[in-house]
Amino acid sequence: MAFRLANAGIDWQCRWCESYCRTRDCTSAGRLVVPGKSVGTAVPSAPRGKYSLPKFSKPKAPAGTVYRGDPGMWSWVLHRITGVAIFFFLLVHILDTALVRVSPEAYNAVIGTYKNPIMGLGEVALVAAIGLHALNGLRIILIDFWAWGTKHQKLLQWIVIILWIVLLVGFVPRHLINVFSE
Repeated sequence: MAFRLANAGIDWQCRWCESYCRTRDCTSAGRLVVPGKSVGTAVPSAPRGKYSLPKFSKPKAPAGTVYRGDPGMWSWVLHRITGVAIFFFLLVHILDTALVRVSPEAYNAVIGTYKNPIMGLGEVALVAAIGLHALNGLRIILIDFWAWGTKHQKLLQWIVIILWIVLLVGFVPRHLINVFSE
């Protein structure tokens, strides 16, 4: 390879000792040099007017192109999180309901642990997750299957947030009164 490079007018230039090695025997990493040609933003690096190719490194993203998120991204993230939370709730619900067939006493004990204020707050979180997941799912359906939906995604997002808050304002006070009055 060194012979081909030399015949093509390209020498292997050592980074540290600035020698023009025909082989890669030098322990330091080298770079290719094209005699008499300027490539890109190369600068002279050798005494005989030779120019080196610029070092290739991983390209950096231009300023301002890093995606920082907007309501659509957070909606996507919350949709996944609420979906996983609902899945785990359903898993636990199926398992504790299955206890009825195994042992009614064990089922009653498990249901007894659910009757405390901490689980009441968990029920609020569950209703909030189900409501957000359902409303956001309807928003996604509208965006996917209705031509008007893609043009008005932000409006649909704000409608989902407002409906979700209305749902929680209607549910949370009544539920917490029932939880803490017992």
